Amino acid sequence: MSTYVYDFIEGDRSRADLLGGKGANLAEMTRLGLPVPPGFTVSTEACRAYLADGRAPAGLFDEVNGHLREIEIRLGRRFGDPHDPLLLAVRSGARYSMPGMMETILDIGLNDATVAGLATQSGDERFAWDSYRRLIQMFGRTVYGVPADEFERELAALRATTGPAGPDAEQLRGLVGTYKKVFAAQVGHDFPQAPHEQLYLAIRAVFESWNAERAVLYRRREHIPDDLGTAVNVMAMVFGNLGPDSGTGVAFTRDPATGVPGVYGDYLPDAQGEDVVAGIRNTVGLAELERIDPASFRQLTEIMATLERHYRDLCDVEFTIERGKLWMLQTRVGKRTPAAAFVIAAQLVDEGLIGLDEALHRVTAGQLAQLMFPTFDLAAAPEPLATGVGASPGAAVGRVVFDSAAAAAATGPVILVRRETNPDDLPGMIAARGVLTSRGGKTSHAAVVARGMGRTCVCGAEALRIDPERGEFTVGDRVVRAGELISIDGTTGRVYPGEVPVQPSPVARYLAGELTPAADRLVAAVHRLLSHADAVRRLGVRANADTPADAERARRFGASGIGLCRTEHMFLGDRRELVERLILADDPDRLAEALAALLPLQRADFEGILAAMDGLPVTIRLIDPPLHEFLPPLAELTARVARAEALGEDPGRDAVLLAAVRRMHEANPMLGLRGVRLGLLVPGLFGMQVRAIAEAAAQRVAAGGDPRPEIMVPLVADVRELAAVRAEVEAVLATVPGAPPIPVGTMVETPRAALTAGDIAAEAHFFSFGTNDLTQTTWAFSRDDVEGSFFSGYLERGIFAVSPFETVDATGVGRLIRLAVAEGRAARPELTVGVCGEHGGDPDSVAFFADAGLDYVSCSPYRVPVARLAAGRAAVRLTGPGSDSR
Repeated sequence: MSTYVYDFIEGDRSRADLLGGKGANLAEMTRLGLPVPPGFTVSTEACRAYLADGRAPAGLFDEVNGHLREIEIRLGRRFGDPHDPLLLAVRSGARYSMPGMMETILDIGLNDATVAGLATQSGDERFAWDSYRRLIQMFGRTVYGVPADEFERELAALRATTGPAGPDAEQLRGLVGTYKKVFAAQVGHDFPQAPHEQLYLAIRAVFESWNAERAVLYRRREHIPDDLGTAVNVMAMVFGNLGPDSGTGVAFTRDPATGVPGVYGDYLPDAQGEDVVAGIRNTVGLAELERIDPASFRQLTEIMATLERHYRDLCDVEFTIERGKLWMLQTRVGKRTPAAAFVIAAQLVDEGLIGLDEALHRVTAGQLAQLMFPTFDLAAAPEPLATGVGASPGAAVGRVVFDSAAAAAATGPVILVRRETNPDDLPGMIAARGVLTSRGGKTSHAAVVARGMGRTCVCGAEALRIDPERGEFTVGDRVVRAGELISIDGTTGRVYPGEVPVQPSPVARYLAGELTPAADRLVAAVHRLLSHADAVRRLGVRANADTPADAERARRFGASGIGLCRTEHMFLGDRRELVERLILADDPDRLAEALAALLPLQRADFEGILAAMDGLPVTIRLIDPPLHEFLPPLAELTARVARAEALGEDPGRDAVLLAAVRRMHEANPMLGLRGVRLGLLVPGLFGMQVRAIAEAAAQRVAAGGDPRPEIMVPLVADVRELAAVRAEVEAVLATVPGAPPIPVGTMVETPRAALTAGDIAAEAHFFSFGTNDLTQTTWAFSRDDVEGSFFSGYLERGIFAVSPFETVDATGVGRLIRLAVAEGRAARPELTVGVCGEHGGDPDSVAFFADAGLDYVSCSPYRVPVARLAAGRAAVRLTGPGSDSR
């Protein structure tokens, strides 16, 4: 028979796939001898079996009962004993942290009989009845889907009559009776009194929460596989709500917002753990715990130091103090902001806990991209409306919305404003630019989820009086209504009225060469890790740039050349008239005149770009789009001509252009007369561009420069196309004295080019994958059409985990790329291979290209630092972050 249940003393952190992250870390803390309540884990295998069959696997609950007896023996209490009851906590625990997305149920085992035993055992009847009402509320919502508002309404009504002291034991006993009536009315039967039935139903509910809408949405957002399942952790209850010498909290070994060393966290006296993460009461800092219970604080800090050394990383912990006794309920490698990720990784290198390879492995290119976002210009900021806890950094401006549905439906930037968030708010948090709450701290649900998603978040802004029903919040006499603009600063916690101007971030200024690495702690950490990425990466990073200004910017951002210079962008603007003359030329002489007029303009363009990139390769793509794209649209010309004719006027040039557009009109221009086909069928077009490149390069050589142009032919599908163009190119180059050698290569952007790469390589010095068109032609997608029509449906249904235009399709398009690389290099071993589509700046795609053996990626100038870091991380992943230089 399969084994589905494991005692905490049987596991360790290496078994996270089986025990889930929480269970594996509880086992690890138990092995370290830390004070963990006894318990066991129901494995992810059991969850997968349950979800597959719709019922618990055979023997599961027999195993549960066996491990439960071990806990009873260890603690000397029995589950369901009316005199001295053992109570249980049931918590989810997936392989990857999904904060707040799945379920927890506390106080399992309470019923009409055991509540009296708990009162006797604790000496506190009020505590016992409060625990019972908590169980009914959590159990009803989690197991049976009773709306939380049904219970909250009754609790709020009671609290309104009791004053600051809150309800007493007798009033709570009455509330339990009310709760049971609410439960029965909603569910159709009484609240279950059998403790074992409660336990089994709770375990099933945690299993089923794996497929809850919010959990599915979170996994999709974080790219967590759907087939992992969750473990269930069952442990003996310890109580933080037993009076002033008890409490519960969440703590971090370093500040998760900035990375600054120290002990950070939130503590709530006389509370259970869910009160902290739910944000329903504002917490106090751990300094207050040090004041009221110095012994527990000292023990907690010693344990946290042990955990950080053991895990060699920032850890967060959940803990409960029960009448002066400290218990550890959870630890994990903590979520952190992008800034903290870089700072902490560099600090751990300095402390000798990890090496630079491992540090590079612990930051992501996506985090670096977030650090390049602008920050508020505080010199231009008005007086803040309020100040809360800066829980997730960033500068967010948007219009106020008060619920998740409004945020998700908004067409512009919004700030989601809530008293506190809960897991059902996830769609709104994803849609919003930022999150603002009046309750909670750095460890509340809003803070943890926002940090994980890179959303700006301010929590615990107590001055806000939020009224979602009226669609407004007030701060003193000031009223802010839904739809009004506000700005929130996730670093300082300040909330501003209106739109505050933004300024470049320090990291963006450093990357642009405006700040030195010593500017501050964050900039120094980014410099250190990005420099290491450059040292270890094998994959070059070039930029897509069409102007000298773009080329200069790319060079400042660390590009090792230009991988795509699109010459068609040089045909726009005030040059359209010359292009129109080219298109309308109806004999060889007029065509030659039009090309001659364009030649000096193209040459000047190339001179500037080659100067900006002196000493580095510049891959220049010959004109790619159909010529009619440079003329006014068919519908516009038709309307203009029809209007002129209706008024009895001569349509003049518009009639000539309309005739040309109609003559060249194509049903699907993406698959029509473009790229290499255009160059072969419009005599002299490619030749003019090649001459401009060669003459510009010759001028740079004459001036003492080191130009390195490369000519790239687009949309080649057959070697004979490339051979014909190459012959023309070489003939032109031979007539330009002083020009340096200029390699000729091709874009691989059709399946046929990939499948015949061995043949094409005979005529190509290099390949560059145009992954945008290669994706379109492989999938039979027109990007402009499908992204706005059915892609969202594909993503919602899980057909796509991510758009294939965002991250390269490794299975289909990627297979074509691997085949083309292998066959191209078999035919020409020295073949250089790169990629110049938008995937060149996507971190996940960069990792694939490194593994596929490409020589470089090319992306927009602003994404060059991101690609550099991604390429370094790919090198670390390919070789493994073992021992390395520190």
